[in-house]
Amino acid sequence: MKKWTLFKNASRFGVIPVMLIPIVLGTVGAYVWEGTFHPFLFIITFVGGAAAHLFSNMVNDLWDFRNGADVEAHNTPDVITTNSGFLSGGVLSESIFAFMTWSLLAIAVLCGAVLSIYSGLELLWFVAGGALIAYFYVAPPLRFGYRGKGYSELSIFIAFGLMPVLGAYFVQTGEFSIKPVLLSFPVGLLTTLLLFNHHFLHWKSDKQAGKRTLVVVWGERRALVFSHVLLYISYASLVACVILGVLPVYALLALLTAIAPVHVYRSLQPQNASPAYLPLMGASLQASVRCGAIMAVALLIQGLI
Repeated sequence: MKKWTLFKNASRFGVIPVMLIPIVLGTVGAYVWEGTFHPFLFIITFVGGAAAHLFSNMVNDLWDFRNGADVEAHNTPDVITTNSGFLSGGVLSESIFAFMTWSLLAIAVLCGAVLSIYSGLELLWFVAGGALIAYFYVAPPLRFGYRGKGYSELSIFIAFGLMPVLGAYFVQTGEFSIKPVLLSFPVGLLTTLLLFNHHFLHWKSDKQAGKRTLVVVWGERRALVFSHVLLYISYASLVACVILGVLPVYALLALLTAIAPVHVYRSLQPQNASPAYLPLMGASLQASVRCGAIMAVALLIQGLI
């Protein structure tokens, strides 16, 4: 396997837009609201955010493997794993995988340090907070993703919504504002929905491994109801952004991105085989990325006209 292909597969590079779109949103917000755009700082933010996201993916795989969740998923029939499979499948040794993981964190921290010099030391709180959330999502002793009390979902919203949007805005302006906070809600909630929905694919093996996600705690039926509700709340926050003047009215075109997940929900029963949730995963990913992209374009058009 070529090194680049190996790295992409091990880090699950394909889902990186869910981090990069919020960074773009925060940057566009700074340009439209404050007339500020620093290309160099944007590039460093882009690279740092990408490295942080990939570190999060790989450290989750590392600790899920050590905790036995990935092995249990690999050995449980009719369960679809969402990890890279490089550790549970023996493709890479744990030491090599760990080296790649910590190298990504080093890149993210270096980018954060550079940005803090230009924009303000307050940014180091984002760097530290993001690293701690990523690591302790599955690592002991905190293991947010194993507790089943909503900590996992809250950490995902912060890490993939609030922090990248507000952080990118701060990098460009050196200031904090309520507008980027509000702007982070639609895309942050949709990414939280994406991460919530992926638990349906392997909740039975998670239960066997002691990983108490909300799907495990509530059961499939109740968790599916919550998934519906979270989708509606996500798009309600988009409407709220328009009403509050954070986004222009034509940003409501992003509501069209709800069509695909709603269509998939209609095909699901209260209880389903794991493969039935694959279309929901794809629709959730598309909704998060496309909604965020339309928001960014709408905001940029508003600034240009």
